[in-house]
Amino acid sequence: MKYLVVISFFLFTITYQGQNNTMPKDFVYLDDIDNTIQVELRYFGTNNFIGQKIDGYKNNCLIITKKTALALKEVQKILSIKGLSLKIYDGYRPQQAVDHFVRWAKEVNDTLMKKQYYPKVPKSELFKRGYIASKSGHTRGSTVDLTIVDLTTNKELDMGSPYDFFGEASHPFYKDITKKQKDNRMYLREIMLLNGFVPYDNEWWHFTLNNEPYPKTYFNFSVE
Repeated sequence: MKYLVVISFFLFTITYQGQNNTMPKDFVYLDDIDNTIQVELRYFGTNNFIGQKIDGYKNNCLIITKKTALALKEVQKILSIKGLSLKIYDGYRPQQAVDHFVRWAKEVNDTLMKKQYYPKVPKSELFKRGYIASKSGHTRGSTVDLTIVDLTTNKELDMGSPYDFFGEASHPFYKDITKKQKDNRMYLREIMLLNGFVPYDNEWWHFTLNNEPYPKTYFNFSVE
């Protein structure tokens, strides 16, 4: 009985934190750690695979665990020497935003952004193929979606596929792209690995901090 009580309390703690609408003390605004990193939260606007502003995004401010922010600062230091900068599309993502994705995925006739983001994937298969899920690592606060910008031109490096493109072209080692596009992907991957991030097999832009502080906790406070 003693062990049952302890286990039950542990599960309750995870659930409670996952429903908490208050930003934890060890989460930070990236701008407070490094204000040179560019931020364009795609889910705060309409330039995303749904084509509308996503629930929970109330400002274009990147929130992340402090440990992740400090690691990103180290990446930025290396890039800045070469006249480059990180540009981040998403960091912490509230559960309410993920729930918005799930609702949208079930509305199979809403295909406003299909041509741009998932031209070869039937919307009805987005769940099956793993492009949409009911839980996201972003909601734990230590995952980022990002690219690299050339500060001379202020243009993003050509990675061979756009951010959030649903298809094989977004796989990091996709072969049917140019050498320059491959080199750009590998440079981003290498510099993130060097600074403690783990890449994701299906998306060249997606990285999670190794030994993240909240590996089993899903938060729901808004981005504001």
